[in-house]
Amino acid sequence: MTAQEKQFHKMTETPVPGLVTKLAVPTIISMLTTAIYNMADTFFVSQLGTSAAGAVGIVFSLMALIQAVGFMLGMGSGATISRLLGQQENREANRVGSTAFFTALFFGLLLTVTGLSWGSGLMRLLGATETILPYAQAYAQYILFGAPVMCASFVLNNILRSQGRATLSMIGIATGGVLNIALDPLCIFVLDWGIAGAAIATLFSQCLSFCIMLFFFLSGKSTVRISIRSVSRKPGVYWTIIKTGLPSLFRQGLASIATVALNVSAAVYGDAAVAAMSIVGRIMMLIGSAMIGFGQGYMPVVGFNYGAKRFDRVRQAFRYALVVGTAFLTVLGVVGFILAPQLMALFRADDQAVIEIGAFAMRAQCLTLMFQPVSVLSNMTFQTVGRSWQATFVSSCRQGVFFLPFIYLLPALFGLTGVEITQTAADFCTFLCCIPFLVRFFRDLRKEEDLGKAVPAVR
Repeated sequence: MTAQEKQFHKMTETPVPGLVTKLAVPTIISMLTTAIYNMADTFFVSQLGTSAAGAVGIVFSLMALIQAVGFMLGMGSGATISRLLGQQENREANRVGSTAFFTALFFGLLLTVTGLSWGSGLMRLLGATETILPYAQAYAQYILFGAPVMCASFVLNNILRSQGRATLSMIGIATGGVLNIALDPLCIFVLDWGIAGAAIATLFSQCLSFCIMLFFFLSGKSTVRISIRSVSRKPGVYWTIIKTGLPSLFRQGLASIATVALNVSAAVYGDAAVAAMSIVGRIMMLIGSAMIGFGQGYMPVVGFNYGAKRFDRVRQAFRYALVVGTAFLTVLGVVGFILAPQLMALFRADDQAVIEIGAFAMRAQCLTLMFQPVSVLSNMTFQTVGRSWQATFVSSCRQGVFFLPFIYLLPALFGLTGVEITQTAADFCTFLCCIPFLVRFFRDLRKEEDLGKAVPAVR
């Protein structure tokens, strides 16, 4: 068999639990590494003061916007590519991958130019107070310089994962993450660059990850080939990528808007509230990243087997991922609930207000961690099999449909407590909303499978 045939056989014949786990371990490591170096930024910057810690939360909404573009093109192309490889349409997979990569570079450059031209006005729009503003500006400018590389890296990462090459993706992401953690204290304290040093460390680490992953494509280690000559001139290819990636755009874009709304609501209660919610966001991102990573290992299994019409393996993969994910996040939720004050104290031990606000908010979010696997896997399943509109709606629920109304309603009713419990309420409502979509999907999948079995009998 050729390398492509071996990969197809592996994705459609290997026992599902072992295959999902094998693909998930590298993606979990990648996601945890990303979350850890984001936390490292928050930790080291927090040593500069409460206002500096708040600035990280402000700029996080900007990074979420950059990620929204990168994930839209990356997840859109990745999900499409996994189905194409399952159908053994390798040339079309090359076309989709190349188109997404160069489009990401273009949109990233557009974000750089637009963001830098807005200056301080953009930071105020994102929720920066006058005391947080100088720190936010210093941090944001270097993040904006790296927007093209960040967007393109998301595409390369997702294309590698979509073809079952998650280990290669992990190498690129993890190496950059380790470099970021090492450079943070050097740039912030030793070189005395302050909060700008944290952003410079992030920029260098992103460039290294990009170069490593691009090397894998150029050296032939990837089944999918990236070439400027393969970029499509057909609008239909762009529409397929964008339509499939819309759930990621909505999820990440709404995360950016939700962060702005959260910062604005928290700012009413001072810099301590902004800093506390920023720190909680990074901690919960670390916890949630393990589930996202596990789900990203699950996605190519679903994509390949759905494309190959192995619907029994699609159901197996979902059941396995749901059981493992629920058990894992339940344990982390209990640990996080118990250790919330201690975790907050790691960041701002000398600010009791930050610890109290953050500990309550974190405990509230830990209560609904056990429900998140249903939401995550629903979104990923619908996106992978091409049910873009269902996936887009589900991905919009957590940070949009429910969070945005709640972040204005609950603080009006309960004050600061309303700010702290908004994410919890949104997570639980999202869980309830996903259940009928899943029931209908698996009912349709069973009908499609029965129809496929009936066709040979008719002939």
